[in-house]
Amino acid sequence: MGRNEITKELNGMSQSDQPAITITATHQLQASSGNQSESPQDSSSSSLDLDLVIGRPWTTGLFDCRQDQTNSIITAFLPCVTFGQISEVLDEGKSTCRCRSSCYLLLMLASYSQWILSTEYRTKLRKKFHLEEAPYTDVVSHLFCPCCSLCQEFRELKNRGLDPALGWNGILAQQQGKESDDKQLNIPPPNQAMSN
Repeated sequence: MGRNEITKELNGMSQSDQPAITITATHQLQASSGNQSESPQDSSSSSLDLDLVIGRPWTTGLFDCRQDQTNSIITAFLPCVTFGQISEVLDEGKSTCRCRSSCYLLLMLASYSQWILSTEYRTKLRKKFHLEEAPYTDVVSHLFCPCCSLCQEFRELKNRGLDPALGWNGILAQQQGKESDDKQLNIPPPNQAMSN
């Protein structure tokens, strides 16, 4: 279903049919569309409102594991490692990769309930970047496709400049290195003079 179809569907629904979150967006969509003739500017604002309601698309699909083959192989044999890397980045270094990997592994071996923990972090990732809950809900994704879900989350963070393989300290060091490079580029060269 395309954005225009969803917009038309939202505009066609009465307010009592919609959840509270979409009522506000519908009012914004109706206000921006005016008398049903949309200008290009109105169309883009309704698209932005729709992104806030539904969410932005992921940078890669759930089953695009071949895009990062190294991560796919690691996740296939040691999903706990990939989960630990993802959780360390999402927790911004407050938890370590080892700690979260161990929790994941224990839950997986004891009762195959690691999906509860990983679902929580998928939801956290989606909320952080305002991503849509697609193609399946977070629970279904981690219950039936745990490795694919972990790989998608890993790629999403990597595509957004937060490579989980570096760890939180590595990401901070990389960002500080970029900042210092930018500062050095802005410093003019010292005065130079020609000598005979």
